[in-house]
Parts: sequence; C-alpha cells; structure tokens
Amino acid sequence: QVQLVESGGGLVQAGGSLRLSCAASGRTFSTPAMGWFRQAPGKEREFVAALTTGGLKSEGYVDSVKGRFTLSRDNAKNTVYLQMNSLRPEDTAVYYCVAGLTIATLIKGEIKAWGQGTQVTVSS
Repeated sequence: QVQLVESGGGLVQAGGSLRLSCAASGRTFSTPAMGWFRQAPGKEREFVAALTTGGLKSEGYVDSVKGRFTLSRDNAKNTVYLQMNSLRPEDTAVYYCVAGLTIATLIKGEIKAWGQGTQVTVSS
C-alpha cells in the first residue's frame, strides 16, 4: 500500500500563489504516477494535474490550469509538488493527492491511493 500526506493549502487572494506538497510512503514503486484532483463545493471531483515519478518525466494538466500550475518532483523524498500561481476564486476546492499506474489511468479516475485532502481558498 501507498500512503499520501498533503500539506500547503490555505487562504490566498486572487492572483496569489500557493504550493502544495504530497509525500508518499510505503510501496511507492507500485504507483509510478502521482498527481492531484480537486473538489469544489457542490461539484464533482475533477482531475487537475499528474506526472510520472520514475524515468523520463511526463506530465499532464487540465486545460483550466495550464500555464498557471506546475508540477515538480523530488524522488529522493518521494514528494510531488504543485506550484499554483495566478490563483482564481474558481480554484477554490479541496485538493487531493493521488497515486496510480499512469497519467492516463489517473485521469480516468483509476486511483490506487488518496491523500486526506487540503483546502485551498482563493478570495476575490
């Protein structure tokens, strides 16, 4: 099993930045893709971004965050980061770290492990 622990959420004004962290432990070799989903009040959970944690880096983003959010990884720490810039009120949501087999399967919702979630609130 893989355990995921997120940190870094909070309250920020529109246009501001936050960085989320997700530290993985356990059988991390079994989940070579990690990323983020989010769920806003009254809305369905949606894919945000993901990357591969081994070998050649590959990543994917939902269109609404392209150019504003950036993923990075520190394999020595088994940690993935989501740098969120130019935040908008519509980015307000609980952000969940996820792990799985590939970016494509994460996008389809085939999740092997979930974090506990961290709240991001963007005020206008």
